[in-house]
Amino acid sequence: MLGRTTRESSAHAALAAHEAGWSGVAAGSPVPSAVPDESGELLDLGTMTQALDTVASIDDLAAVVHLGHPEQPSPALEQALLAGDATLLVTAAVPVRPQWVWVAPPGVVGGQAIVDEAGMRDCADVLRSVGVSPRLVPTAAPVAERAALAGEHGSLVVERAKVPSGWVEVPGSERLAEQGPVWYGLLEASQAWPRFDGPAQVWLAFGPSDDHRGSLRQTLEVLADAGVDLQHLRSHPSTYGPHVFLTSFRCPRVAVLDALVAELDARSVAHRTLAVLPGERFEPGPDALTPRWAGV
Repeated sequence: MLGRTTRESSAHAALAAHEAGWSGVAAGSPVPSAVPDESGELLDLGTMTQALDTVASIDDLAAVVHLGHPEQPSPALEQALLAGDATLLVTAAVPVRPQWVWVAPPGVVGGQAIVDEAGMRDCADVLRSVGVSPRLVPTAAPVAERAALAGEHGSLVVERAKVPSGWVEVPGSERLAEQGPVWYGLLEASQAWPRFDGPAQVWLAFGPSDDHRGSLRQTLEVLADAGVDLQHLRSHPSTYGPHVFLTSFRCPRVAVLDALVAELDARSVAHRTLAVLPGERFEPGPDALTPRWAGV
């Protein structure tokens, strides 16, 4: 069975599941359908915390979650995983083309745009760049309710399959589809990470055994000695000490990950593997930054 969080776009999550073969509607998939038609809807598992708890406690239930990007995880997802049950693991990733469109009654241009939480996450920058004033509504709000809020002079940002009858795309809508793909992952409960012979993207969280000057450097040396390609490093306050560290790196084969965590264990470094995503490249990559350094 497959589910999603309440705040996630049902259309995008179901599309990801179908295209990746996670869904029971995909040809040859061994996963049974959890709802009558998983091509358009998945089980609503509640908040992120509720969804993670449910996946961890029910056999044969997985969740489709928004990743951010395999190489640069969403901070909210990283934190939720690390705070969740130790069996939780993201085991696959897939990009989907954005299904968002900006629509209004015929003849209406501009004005206030009603958009849900997932749409705001994916489209806020584009909407603001064209001078739109977004109004946020819960993802669970029915489209008819959103249309009523928009009124005669407002507009909606919704998935293409949910456009109200008679509404049409407004100028600028095409820019929503021109954005990069939206990445989703398959979240499961597992006692061990999957075995992989080729490259995979790994999310690893760790906390040095004691906090002192140079403790982070010593742990990073373990990663460097393992020969992994570190692409992401973020710190976050911890109730067990000053900080935990969250990383994402490309790992050439499972034996390298096995040896890496064995060395962390030997050094009494607390750790958890949060994701193992098979694949050599995840294109397009995360949005690149053009830095402006001091003195340049």
